[in-house]
Amino acid sequence: MPKRQDIKSILIIGAGPIVIGQACEFDYSGTQACKALKEEGYRVILVNSNPATIMTDPGLADATYVEPITPEVVAKIIAKERPDALLPTMGGQTALNTALSLKRMGVLDRYNVEMIGAKPAAIDMAEDRALFREAMARIGLETPRSMLANATDIKDLDRKTHEAERTKLRESLSGADLDKALDELENQWNLGESDRKQRYMNHAMAIAAQALDHVGLPAIIRPSFTLGGTGGGIAYNRSEFFEIVGGGLDASPTTEVLIEESVLGWKEYEMEVVRDKADNCIIICSIE
Repeated sequence: MPKRQDIKSILIIGAGPIVIGQACEFDYSGTQACKALKEEGYRVILVNSNPATIMTDPGLADATYVEPITPEVVAKIIAKERPDALLPTMGGQTALNTALSLKRMGVLDRYNVEMIGAKPAAIDMAEDRALFREAMARIGLETPRSMLANATDIKDLDRKTHEAERTKLRESLSGADLDKALDELENQWNLGESDRKQRYMNHAMAIAAQALDHVGLPAIIRPSFTLGGTGGGIAYNRSEFFEIVGGGLDASPTTEVLIEESVLGWKEYEMEVVRDKADNCIIICSIE
């Protein structure tokens, strides 16, 4: 691909601490990304909370931030550095979730930052259980009987209310007063996160009870947007079902689980495929 001339600086989000399922392979990929982008003449800004990595070596990126990988912290780095693009695909699940949160918060649009490597819609389609199921249906592939348990409706209402408050401030204030008021509003929103999470979980648990009647037992519970299916499991009775669903909703940053009929005993084939924009595909791994 030819070098893009409209981008001068790129922010890379690392994977953070080494955990099971997300280890040194992301340090390797992030390091290679830093080197490759610098060779092309781009200014590279890196944020990673793990100082014990190669990618955080002082000479690798043009600016390195050893800070917590949270949307709020990365938003402040974006406000300071003003990168042209954000590359989230080198930091695993942590980076992807953070990038999507920044998109939903309006940070990327506010500072005119383009997400590269993978577009938000593509990440959502791969990680959001409902969108993935719809994508499979469009190409004629069957999926097990399932039902989503989430709090999408009340989440959307909360976001619209929050955005309406932001709009009201923009219409009535300007300059430093506007910035201060917006910061205070965001702080209040962030402080209410735990209360909102509990309300969302209660709502989703009520939907899960309905899903149990539809799907039956045993049931497979799959949380959305978690690393390697963290928080999921197989429930063989009602007690296990509600315990696993509760853990899955808590683990999911979107407070969502897919409750699916069990296909235990089926033979499983897994293929890792890499595809580019020109529809060139290679199979790099297959597992039976």
